[in-house]
Amino acid sequence: MSEKNLEDILKRVNQLKITSETSIVSLINSLKNAGFNAKRLAMACEIYDEMINDEECIKFFGLAGALVPAGMQRVVYDFIKEGFIDILVTTGANITHDLAEALGYHHLQGGNMNKDDFDDSQLHKAEINRIYDVYMPNKVYKGIEDFVSKLEISDSQMSVSSFLNFLGKQLPKDSQSILKICEQKKIPIYCPAFTDSGLALQLGFHNQNINLNHFKDMLEMVNLAWDAKKAGVCIVGGGVPKNFIMQSLQFCPNSATYAIQITMDRPEQGGLSGATLEEAISWGKVNEKAKYSTIISDATIALPLILWFLKESQKKKKN
Repeated sequence: MSEKNLEDILKRVNQLKITSETSIVSLINSLKNAGFNAKRLAMACEIYDEMINDEECIKFFGLAGALVPAGMQRVVYDFIKEGFIDILVTTGANITHDLAEALGYHHLQGGNMNKDDFDDSQLHKAEINRIYDVYMPNKVYKGIEDFVSKLEISDSQMSVSSFLNFLGKQLPKDSQSILKICEQKKIPIYCPAFTDSGLALQLGFHNQNINLNHFKDMLEMVNLAWDAKKAGVCIVGGGVPKNFIMQSLQFCPNSATYAIQITMDRPEQGGLSGATLEEAISWGKVNEKAKYSTIISDATIALPLILWFLKESQKKKKN
């Protein structure tokens, strides 16, 4: 192929223009003709929109880390409320912090973003824990402990997902909790590393005969993946939630038709969180003809933008 023919194939980069009339949908559509992660964000939005419109697609959502302390609780809540998630796989940290907010406790932010607000030894003496630039008093854990100690758990051998459904039922109906909206909309929450969380520690301290069944969840997740005519995955951060979803798809006849990943990790060290979606094709987790996009971005930036786009895009389709 000559250089001239190659130039004819390549598309021109769009020089973005934003006006007072620019909507989130038009902005994202413009980014499709940009470069770098702007284009990949636009591709992810387009893919997620297609997942929602595909009635055969089961939408698996992996949520790593602790995004609730950073202010992402309502974002994830709205993803579920709007029907953009069919199956949620998350960390114990997100569940713990979600429960804290549901019980009326709050995460706090510092004022000066250019340097640490307080010395960490000073914070320790004041019984305040730091998550980068977010703060959480120890009294939050005490409040969770008071709540957990009063739970009447009828089945100490239930699956983790069944327990999380039970937990959601204990919360107020008007709660903006992820646990509550999942219980109300019958969206299963899987937490394969549940014991690695503050909530699980409190639960174990006060219910020492409890032995939540992780294998039930594993088999149930494989069955859901197996029965899905089409699978779409959105992986936020990677970690255990990513592997739990991907390994289920690996042992099923249908690999992911759609795949989105938001991560800040790199692939060179061989870690799962930075592993590319192309690599997942070699394992049979993502289909070789799949539509996929990886956004190298802080999820607290990308996730709200994707939600905003999806809400407006779906609203236009309904009108």
